[in-house]
Amino acid sequence: MTWQTSRFSIDLSSPRVMGIVNVTPDSFSDGGQHGTAAAALRHCEQLLEEGAHILDIGGESTRPGSPAVPLDEELERVLPVVRGAVSLGVPISVDTYKPEVMRAVLDAGADIINDIWALRQPGAAQAVAAHPRCGVCLMHMHRDPQTMQTAPMEGDVVAEVLSFLKRSAQDAQALGISRERIVLDPGIGFGKTVEQNFALLARQPALREAGYPLLAGWSRKSSLGAVTGWPVDERMVPSVAAAVLAAERGAAVVRVHDVRETVAAMAVWNAMRSAL
Repeated sequence: MTWQTSRFSIDLSSPRVMGIVNVTPDSFSDGGQHGTAAAALRHCEQLLEEGAHILDIGGESTRPGSPAVPLDEELERVLPVVRGAVSLGVPISVDTYKPEVMRAVLDAGADIINDIWALRQPGAAQAVAAHPRCGVCLMHMHRDPQTMQTAPMEGDVVAEVLSFLKRSAQDAQALGISRERIVLDPGIGFGKTVEQNFALLARQPALREAGYPLLAGWSRKSSLGAVTGWPVDERMVPSVAAAVLAAERGAAVVRVHDVRETVAAMAVWNAMRSAL
């Protein structure tokens, strides 16, 4: 199983670790820590030293209640980092839903578009389809970042998410985005209750029925705080536990802040699998 991206065909035979690079002042976990291009590129290099297989660069926080960032500001934050990061020898993903940003970063050499809106914003699908090799991650989100936690989902969350992801992938393919370019993300924390998030983890194998690789993004999420009582800056251990559980249930990519610790945990898990 591989993920075709602009410059790389990513081997997904064992889980890949995607390191998070937030070029934002207000992300829920590390806002402001890497807010300049120079700081963000230093962080990219650090994550690679820690073993990251993919880097995911984002210029707009999508935490619950976060305001939208103007287009020019997002481009100003992200483009210099992408231009520097594409020389680091690993796939570069950009976390954005704006088609103008998609086009700009793909033209600058980015490999993957990671879209919380699953290409539902006008022009987004066309922007990705116009780059015939780039990868894309399509995520499920209930409502939007401003309102998603004020009225979370109801009903069978796994069935609803699976249906949405299948439909999103089919829509992308209808526009010419081939299936080997597509990865799906159930959207942990995006309009779900704590119980629903853990239901998605427990029943994650059902999501693989869609027929595409899965990305799991549990890192430092509020659901981990809800069950541990720990603040966001102390959630490394539960985040690593969730990443391993997601991998065990079939996630092909885990998106994390704590790369070094996650890579080590995956090495232990892979050693166990090899001994079976």
